[in-house]
Amino acid sequence: MTTTRLANYPYQITDREAQNLSQTIDYTQISAISEMWEIVAAKCGEVVALKAPHNKPEIEFTYQEVATQIKLFATGLQGLGIQPYTGVALFADNSPRWLIADQGIMLMGAFNAVRSSQADSQELLSILDNSQAIALVVEDIKTLKKISDRLVDLPINLIILLSDEVSDLDIPIKLVNFTQTIDLGRSAAFTAVALKKTDLATLIYTSGTSGNPKGVMLSHGNLLHQINTCGTVIPGYPGLEVLSILPSWHSYERSCEYYLLSQGCTQIYTNIRYFKQDLKDYRPKCMIVVPRLLESLYEGIGKQFREQSVSQQKLVNTFLDLSKKYIEARRIVQGLSLECLEPSLSQKLNARAQMSILAPIHAIADKLVYAKIRSATGGKIENIISGGGSLAKHLDLFFEIVGINILVGYGLTETAPITNVRRPWQNLRLTSGKPLPGTEIKIVDVETRKAVSIGQKGLVLIRGPQVMQGYYRDPEATAKAIDPEGWFNSGDLGMLTINNDLTITGRAKDTIVLNNGENIEPTPIEDACLRSQYISQIVLVGQDQKSLGALVIPNSEALQVWADSQNLPLDLNNSQILDLFRDELNREVKDRPGYRADDRIAVIKLIAEPFSIENGLLTQTLKIRRPVVMERYHGMIDEMFAR
Repeated sequence: MTTTRLANYPYQITDREAQNLSQTIDYTQISAISEMWEIVAAKCGEVVALKAPHNKPEIEFTYQEVATQIKLFATGLQGLGIQPYTGVALFADNSPRWLIADQGIMLMGAFNAVRSSQADSQELLSILDNSQAIALVVEDIKTLKKISDRLVDLPINLIILLSDEVSDLDIPIKLVNFTQTIDLGRSAAFTAVALKKTDLATLIYTSGTSGNPKGVMLSHGNLLHQINTCGTVIPGYPGLEVLSILPSWHSYERSCEYYLLSQGCTQIYTNIRYFKQDLKDYRPKCMIVVPRLLESLYEGIGKQFREQSVSQQKLVNTFLDLSKKYIEARRIVQGLSLECLEPSLSQKLNARAQMSILAPIHAIADKLVYAKIRSATGGKIENIISGGGSLAKHLDLFFEIVGINILVGYGLTETAPITNVRRPWQNLRLTSGKPLPGTEIKIVDVETRKAVSIGQKGLVLIRGPQVMQGYYRDPEATAKAIDPEGWFNSGDLGMLTINNDLTITGRAKDTIVLNNGENIEPTPIEDACLRSQYISQIVLVGQDQKSLGALVIPNSEALQVWADSQNLPLDLNNSQILDLFRDELNREVKDRPGYRADDRIAVIKLIAEPFSIENGLLTQTLKIRRPVVMERYHGMIDEMFAR
C-alpha cells in the first residue's frame, strides 16, 4: 500500500490506483458536489459535456454552458423563494435539463427527492408526503396531471415544468416552466451558500424490490466519496465518450455520471430503442450497464448465430468451447481463477501448456468471430462497468472470451452506491472486486453476527464514507440498518477471498426454505437457467414446499423457431413445449458447479407477458421485483404446487 499523489488524500491505495488518480482532476478540497462545475468548466470549458441526439431538436452543451445553466437555474430558484436546506422534489427522466435541475437545486443549498416521471401516481405522492418537499420540478404537464388533484393537500408552493409547456391546469400553486426559471436567473445575482459535507444532498427512494420504498439520505460527502475514489479504478478524461442509458436519478447511474462528468467526459443520452445503433455510431470506450443490458446483447448475438447455416453454427460453437478452455487456463496462469486462487506449480504448468496449445485456435476464432462481435459494440470499448445486480456466470465468461472487459461492481442505494468493483488489471471474474478506498467489508454469521473466516459465506456488512446518513424521517428503520459502530447491514449474502475480493452469493431475504429445511439461494440457479436460448426471464418459487418451482418467460422468437421445426402451434400449455422447458431447466441446473438434488426444479409455469417496468414487475434498473411477482402470481404458484 502507498499514499497517493495528493498529500491530503485520506485513503491508502495501491501504486496502480495512485497512478490512475494522477491522471484525474482533484476534488478532495470541495465540500459540496455542486462546487465541481466551476472547477471542471475552468479546465474543460469548450469540451462537449452532454449530447442528446434523440431530442427534437438535438441538444449539445459544453461544460461552460452546463455550468452556466446550473447557476442560472439555482438563481431562478432563489428568485422564486426557495430557501437553503429545504426539499425540492424532482420527478423527471434522463435529459440535460434533468442534470441542470438536479445540480441547480444542490447549488443553491436545497436537497432534492428524486424519482422517475414514469412511476405511478401513488408512489410519487408518497414521496412528496414523506420528503415534505416545498417545491416540485416535474417532467411535463402529462406527469403533473397524474398527481395534480392531490397537491393542495401537501406543502408544495411552487411547481416548475422541465418542459417549456404552458399549463392550462387549474391549480392554486405558482407554476412556471424551465425557460421562465432560467430567464429569472438571468435577471438576478446568485447568492452563494456555504455547504458542508454532512449537509443532505438528495433523497433517493429505494426501488422497492422488497418492502416499501424508503427515502435514503445521501449527503454531499457521500457523493463526493464516489467522485474522489472512482478514479482509482478508471481514470476519466476530457472528451471520453460514454453512453448513458440507465435512469439518471438512480444512485448507480447518478454517481457514475457525477464522476465521469467531473473528469470532462462527454455523456451521450441513449435509450433502449436506439442503444444498439448508438453503440455503432458513437463507438464509446466506456459504458455503465446493468446485467439485463448485457443479457440483451448476448441474446442478440445468439440470435444472429442461430440464423447462420448449421455448419457455421457448429464452427462457432467449437470455437467457443475451445476458447472457454483457453480462458479458464489463462485465469489460472494469471492467478485470476476464483476456483483456483492459489494454484500449485503443477496446476500452473498444466494451465500454461493448455494455453500454448489453444492460443492459436483462440486467435483464429478472435479474427473470424469475436472481432465481429466487438465491432457490433462500436469496436472501441475498453471497459463496461456492470452493477445493479449479479452478472450470470455464462455472461461473464462469454464477454471475456470475445474480448470485452466487464468490470462488475457492487453496492446499494444506501451506500451511494459503489462499495466494491473489479479492477481492469486484476479482473477476478465471478466476484464484485475489491472495496473502494476507505471502504470496509465484513462478513458475519447471519444469526450470531460474529465474523466468519475467509472463504465462508455470511451476511455482508459495510462501513465507509459512502454509507447513508439514514432513512428520512424513519429513525427506527435507520437503527435496524446501521449499528452503533457504523456497520450497514446490506441484506446480501457473500464471502471474501484471500485477496479481499467480494463474492455475492444471494439475498438473505430472497432465500427459499424448502419444507425439508434446506436453504436455496435462487439467484445462482436462475442465472444458470438463463443460459438457455429459450428462457428470457425466470423466478424461482417454492417457499415451504418440498421442491422448487419456476415461473418462466420464454424467449418467444427462439421458441417460435423450435415450434415451427416440430410443426407445433405456439401454445404455452402444450405438453411438448412444457417438456422442452423441463429438459432445458434440468440440464442447465445440473450443469452448475455444486449442484445438489434440492436444486432440481420440479414444476414450471410458462407466462406469456414479460416482466417489465410498465407492469410493475421490474425496477427502473431492470431488476425483478420478486415480492411483487409472488403477489401477482400467488394463485398460479399455489396451483403449481397443489398438483
